[in-house]
Amino acid sequence: MAAYVRPIKAGSLAHEQAPLLIRSCPVGSGVFRLARRFTGGSWPAWHGRRVMVRLIRWLALLLGVFMLMARPALAQSILRDAETEAFMADMSAPLVKAAGMAPRNVQVLVINDPEINAFVAGGQYVWVHSGLIAQADNVNQLQGVVAHELGHIEGGHIVRFGEGIREATGVTLLSLVLGAAAIAAGGAEAGMGIMGLGQQAAMSKFLAFSRGQESSADLAGARYLSTAGISGRGSLEFFKKLQNQEYRLAIPQDNSYGRTHPLSGERINVLREVYTVDPAWDKPVDKALEARFERIKAKLVGFVSEPTQTLIKYPESDQSIPAHYARAYAWHKSAYPQRALHEADALLAAMPDDPYFLELKGQILLESGRPKDAIAPLREAVRLTNQPLISVLLAHALIATEDEANFAEAEQVLRLAVARDRENPFAWYQLGVVYERRGDTPRAALATAERYAMMGQHPMALRSADAAMQGLKPGTVDYLRAQDIAMVSRAAIEQQRKKR
Repeated sequence: MAAYVRPIKAGSLAHEQAPLLIRSCPVGSGVFRLARRFTGGSWPAWHGRRVMVRLIRWLALLLGVFMLMARPALAQSILRDAETEAFMADMSAPLVKAAGMAPRNVQVLVINDPEINAFVAGGQYVWVHSGLIAQADNVNQLQGVVAHELGHIEGGHIVRFGEGIREATGVTLLSLVLGAAAIAAGGAEAGMGIMGLGQQAAMSKFLAFSRGQESSADLAGARYLSTAGISGRGSLEFFKKLQNQEYRLAIPQDNSYGRTHPLSGERINVLREVYTVDPAWDKPVDKALEARFERIKAKLVGFVSEPTQTLIKYPESDQSIPAHYARAYAWHKSAYPQRALHEADALLAAMPDDPYFLELKGQILLESGRPKDAIAPLREAVRLTNQPLISVLLAHALIATEDEANFAEAEQVLRLAVARDRENPFAWYQLGVVYERRGDTPRAALATAERYAMMGQHPMALRSADAAMQGLKPGTVDYLRAQDIAMVSRAAIEQQRKKR
């Protein structure tokens, strides 16, 4: 398992982000507080040119509020793990098919964030926070969350989200114009009242739009679960978890006014009527899938949590597979390689041919300064899975031996890995190292350009692509790829410059 920081994909409007933290939006009184701040509490003093200047500033501030509510997701720490990604693909496949999409085109990825949250952000990607997986009690609860997010994708909510903002902004602009006219005519208090009502109406319209999207995604998710023959129990159970958090945070439960999402209690009441009459309601959880869920949950907890917390959650007295998994990561993070290897060997004793246990042992050996010893288990893991992420780890071990006899194999492994999964910046970094070691500077620069382009560092990507083109033969595949990166990076830099 590894964490990479890179921007969320294009169109990353994380409107679903932080359902618990961005639940309430106060309306109505804020505009009057702003107005009195600008005027010092004296309405007559606000007139003429000063009126228009302050109105413009106020408009910019108000529009900024809407932009913050719809801002693109920033760079996130994305957790890449071969076993987790394989599990997510298999777990979500029946739901993706039920939503009318192709499983090969939809990815469920994990972000390193302790919040209980999931969101969609453009394209056919579902982003799940590590905190949500850690808090889920079973795979059925996770399936309920993913089904809801797929409802956002099928409903085109990311695209339509801009409609809600534009409508709300239109109401705001109209109220500002009418308010300004009233103030210019000498009715300062009337003008401010019009603006205040406009702000409240605009915010209410936007929040109602957002709640409508959430309710639509809830029902769509229920439909996918039913079509896939998966019980909705997990969905209700997870909403109850969210409801318990609302109780602990003392969030008012009387109505959803002023909130981006319906109250969890309201959602539970609606969905209960749908789920309990569904033929799949009493269908048990798939035991094999549940066992895989417990494994990836344990390794995730071990990877992201403080080791002391992991060892409390999975004490030595627990000799289950998930417990060994979690403790292996906890001891490895604590710089106790022998204890980590002991846990990895316990896993391999139970399942000698498990590729992910072999991967774990290889990772511990590699990151403990024993790259030569890591090669054998990693080679076997690659043979069993042909998984690009594990291949990159094998290449890392081969390169780390600093034995030039291993570089040819490392290059071959990396070229195959990036051909199957280009979304791995560390793979491109390693490939650049191999090219540099053998004196192929232009291709080292191209690999570096690929890495920077993926990470959204456009100036560095452009510089590296230009350097690559200087040494590559024009018209070749590599030259054309460097040219493409340079063109895209130059356009992105120019776009960023215009926004300043």
